[in-house]
Amino acid sequence: MAEDVFKALADPTRRRILDELVDRDGQTLFEICARLVTRHGLGLSRQAISQHLAVLEAAGLVASRREGRYKFHDLNTEPLERIASRWLRRDTPESAP
Repeated sequence: MAEDVFKALADPTRRRILDELVDRDGQTLFEICARLVTRHGLGLSRQAISQHLAVLEAAGLVASRREGRYKFHDLNTEPLERIASRWLRRDTPESAP
């Protein structure tokens, strides 16, 4: 699972998508495309952004939900927290001064 997360984060476009979801969670594909064009100058097609979102979903970094005709994308930070916690030092009684 961690391998999927690293693969998803390796692409700068996917990192920008995550940045946009951090800024405003629950966006549609159209909103994400518009923000990438206006803020980052990325003129990718909706299909390309959709494929990037699929990789992020497969890694567990993005969750999607349908409401009527619309599909909203939400950031899920749990996979990142699991990875970061692997290398964070835990306070143990032996190491405390």
